[in-house]
Amino acid sequence: MTITHPQGFEAAGIAAGIKRTGALDLALVVNRGPAQQAAAVFTSNRAQANPIIWSRQVAADGIVSAIVLNSGGANCFTGPEGFQVTHRTAEAAASGLGVAAGDVLVCSTGLIGDQLDGEVLEEGVVSAIARLSSDDGGGDDAARAIMTTDTTPKQVVVVGDGWSIGGMAKGAGMLAPGLATMLVVVTTDAALSAADLDSALRAATRVTFDRLDSDGCMSTNDQVTLLASGASDVAPEPTEFAAALTEACRSLAMQLQADAEGASHDIAIEVVGAVTEDDAVEVGRSVARNNLFKAAIFGNDPNWGRVLAAIGTTSAPFDPYLVDVSMNGVRVCHAGRPDAPRDDVDLTPRATHVLIELHAGEASATIFTNDLTHDYVHENSAYAS
Repeated sequence: MTITHPQGFEAAGIAAGIKRTGALDLALVVNRGPAQQAAAVFTSNRAQANPIIWSRQVAADGIVSAIVLNSGGANCFTGPEGFQVTHRTAEAAASGLGVAAGDVLVCSTGLIGDQLDGEVLEEGVVSAIARLSSDDGGGDDAARAIMTTDTTPKQVVVVGDGWSIGGMAKGAGMLAPGLATMLVVVTTDAALSAADLDSALRAATRVTFDRLDSDGCMSTNDQVTLLASGASDVAPEPTEFAAALTEACRSLAMQLQADAEGASHDIAIEVVGAVTEDDAVEVGRSVARNNLFKAAIFGNDPNWGRVLAAIGTTSAPFDPYLVDVSMNGVRVCHAGRPDAPRDDVDLTPRATHVLIELHAGEASATIFTNDLTHDYVHENSAYAS
C-alpha cells in the first residue's frame, strides 16, 4: 500500500536531523523509468515557499526524475538563502542519482520563517539515496518522514488492468483550497504523456483536495505531484486513468480530513439544487468556513440557523426562504422554516452529513470539513513550542 507499488519507483525515509525529536524527516522518491513523465499542481497562495518557486520551474517541462521532501521546516519567507538551500537539495539529489538538478522537485513542510540547514539537508539526501528501496518498507518510511502534526501516515494503492497507482500524503492543519499544509506524491507505472497526466491530475484535484476545507487556512507549501514511469508498458484510456486517479486522490483527501488537528467530527456538506457547480461549491464553502456552525457541530447542536446565515453571505442565486437543510438524515429546516425537532438529530457519531437543498437548479457539490474544537485551538497555539 505504498508509492513503490507501481513498477519503476524507489523510495526512502530517514532521520536527517531536521527535527529536534530525531524522528524521520526527509523522504526521497525516485522514478527509475523508463519514462520520467510528470505533472504537478501547486498552492494558489500568493505567499509561496522557496520549494514551490523551484518546483514550478522544474515541473514546467513535464519531466521529473526524483522528488525530495522534508518535514521540520517550511523554508518559506527565508530569503535568498532559503532558495539556495532548496537549490542545494536538488543538486545533492541530482549528483547522487546521476540526473539533472532541473529534473528534481523539492517540497518542504513545517514552521514558516525558520531557516533550514543546507548541509543537514545535503547529507540527508546522500543518506536517503543509500537507503532507496522498491519494497513497501521504503515507501512507508517516506510517508512517515513527511509527517508534521499528522498522527498517522496517509497512503493508497489503486490497481488497474496491468498498471497501478500509489500515493502518499501529509496534512493535518491548514487544509483549505489552494490545495490544502498538504504534500502529496502519486506514482503510476502507466504509460501516459505529461499532457495526459496534467489533465487527469487537475480533474482529480478539482473534486478531491480542492473540496477539502478543514479550517479555511491556505498553506504556502501545498503541492500535489504525479509521476509516471511507464514501466508497465500499458497505456490505459485517459478517462479510465483519470477515474482511478480521482479514486486515489479521494482516498488520500478523506485520510487527511480524518486526521485534521483536534477534530471530533468529519463533516460532509452536500449542496444540491444549485444553478451551477461553482455556486454549489461557494455555498458549501461558506458553511465549512463558518466558525459558529463548526462550533455548534462540536457541541452536537444541529443549529441549522447558522447554516442559513452562512449561505446568505454568498453570491449564489437562490431564495433563502425555499432552502431545506438536513443533518444526518433529519430535515430540520424546510422552506426556510423549522421542520423536524432538533432532538431528532444524532450528532454523536464522528461522521456528519449536512444536506443543503437550494431548489434553484440541477448542479451539486460536496465540501469536506471538520468541527472547531478546544484541541484544535490548543494544538495550533502550542505548535511552535
